[in-house]
Amino acid sequence: MPISGPPPVRAGIRHGPRTATGTGPKRCYPLCHGGRGQMMGGGQEAMIMVRAYVLIQTEVGQAARVAKEVAEVDGVGSAESVTGPYDVIALVEAASIDDLGRMVVSRIQGVKGITRTLTCPVVHF
Repeated sequence: MPISGPPPVRAGIRHGPRTATGTGPKRCYPLCHGGRGQMMGGGQEAMIMVRAYVLIQTEVGQAARVAKEVAEVDGVGSAESVTGPYDVIALVEAASIDDLGRMVVSRIQGVKGITRTLTCPVVHF
C-alpha cells in the first residue's frame, strides 16, 4: 500500500514513491534538474551541481576576447557576448555554492579586461 503525500526529500534529492514496506523504485531525482536525474549505479545518489549565470562587464572593445577566454575556464558551459548593460554572459556549473564562488573569484574575475561580475545562481521552484 503506497504512502500518501509528496515523496520524501533528503539532502537535495527527491526520492520516488515508497510503499508501506519501504520498498519502491530505485531512482532518485535531483531537485536542481527538475526531477530528470536518476540514481547512479551501485545505489549511489546522483551528484547535484550548482548552476549560475555570471553577468560580466568588460573594458570597451574587450567583450569578444573575454567571452572566448571565459569559455575556456573549467566549469564554464558557455560564454557569449551580448548587448545591454553587461557585455558577456557565462553559464557556469560547480559542485557547491562555495566552489562556484571560488571559480568566479579566482578564475573568471582573473581574466584580463573584466571590470565587474554579477553571479546569479539558478533556482528551481
